[in-house]
Amino acid sequence: MSTHVIASPPSRLARLRARRRAPLAVVLAGTFMVVLDFFIVNVAMPAMQADLHAGTGALEWVVAGYGLTFATLLITAGRLGDQFGRRRLFSVGLALFTLASAACGLAWSPAALVAARLVQGVAAALLSPQVLSIIGVAYTGEDRVRALSVYGIVLGLAAVGGQLVGGVLVQADVAGLGWRSCFLINVPVGLAALALAPRLVPESRAGRSSRIDVAGTVLVTAGLTAIILPLVEGRQHGWPLWTWLSLGAAPVLLGAFAVHQRRLGRRGGAPLLDPALFRERAFSAGLLTQLVFWAGQASFFLVLALYLQLGRGLDALQAGLVFTILAVAYLVASIQAPALTARLGRRLPAIGALVLAAGHGLLAASVADVGTTGSVGLLAPALLLVGAGMGLVITPLTSTVLASLEPEHAGAASGALSTMQQVGNAIGVAMTGVVFFGALDHGFAHAFELSLAQLAALCVAVAALTRLLPRPAAAS
Repeated sequence: MSTHVIASPPSRLARLRARRRAPLAVVLAGTFMVVLDFFIVNVAMPAMQADLHAGTGALEWVVAGYGLTFATLLITAGRLGDQFGRRRLFSVGLALFTLASAACGLAWSPAALVAARLVQGVAAALLSPQVLSIIGVAYTGEDRVRALSVYGIVLGLAAVGGQLVGGVLVQADVAGLGWRSCFLINVPVGLAALALAPRLVPESRAGRSSRIDVAGTVLVTAGLTAIILPLVEGRQHGWPLWTWLSLGAAPVLLGAFAVHQRRLGRRGGAPLLDPALFRERAFSAGLLTQLVFWAGQASFFLVLALYLQLGRGLDALQAGLVFTILAVAYLVASIQAPALTARLGRRLPAIGALVLAAGHGLLAASVADVGTTGSVGLLAPALLLVGAGMGLVITPLTSTVLASLEPEHAGAASGALSTMQQVGNAIGVAMTGVVFFGALDHGFAHAFELSLAQLAALCVAVAALTRLLPRPAAAS
């Protein structure tokens, strides 16, 4: 009897801890898939192109389309979760993401693959905003701090490991699936998380519901599409008249979106972007800096993968291992970034952007030296710089902006910054695609060098834009 009494409390404690961890494991499975799928496609691109006989425009849409639908629905999806239930929207997004992943893996044509990727972006937007909300409801105190730390680690692992995971899957060619396994691997994971969500994840809603800004969602989606569509399609069609009309319509549509947001705010409605946020310098400057920075991230991963595989003839696994050089530097810099941010404030993302620009410049010089036949090892120093630069910008930029805002605006600003990240990714892929694919007639090395020059210029612009952020004294 006494043995039972002594053993029982630890047993109950273990069960209690397991119940506490259970919601986190489920929601992070969804988060991991969403982030992984953004990066995993890079090393699978050449195999997709060969198997589906896809053009360069389709390759760009595989990346940019995912970012476009993700970006334009992200804030709206957060509101839907507040209104109809965060677990419910998480489950809907997870089910749709799993279904879209299966459709990607079974795609029979470039158009079918791009359509499935657009649906994946919609699903990612429904799922992603609910994760932090669920963590905030399910955990308190030290448990919440631990949960958020694990959340950050999962995001980093999915981002930096995506290329390596993709390379392993493509190279393993399980059951002859090749690149398709990069998408089909989501299906069992998604189904398992979907089955566990109703039992392990608590449901929650906001105390006060508000109407969804449908008109704002339509206007911002149309405006962003009017920019991305001609940039992706224009070069290969010889820049016909419709591409210029579309680019000209974009500022009109985005201007109409801004006017609509102001009017809706004055009437006491719930705009997608609260106009009051733009009265805070930290937000306006941070939003622009975030856009310019992320315009150079997904596009860099894309052109690096194409240079390594189509230009140098590396297989998917070899290309993934090259990406690992960058990933190691990114992780090391990311670990040091919080302490450095506390000391340096807005100067850290500026330093990181210049380190990243230097990495792009050194990589361009290395590529000019080795071309497509020299040793890949000579690219390693530049890739280390690139990874370190990314690690010194990504989290410090967001935290510097949010620390400078009034607390009541932090939630809305976080959603807007996340949205701008996806917008930047989509626009950046389209812009860099114009440079890279437009220069391919002179070889992969030359096209990659020109793309790196453009990306380095974006990084210098980011360093300059950080000067617009408030100083730490002003933020406090």
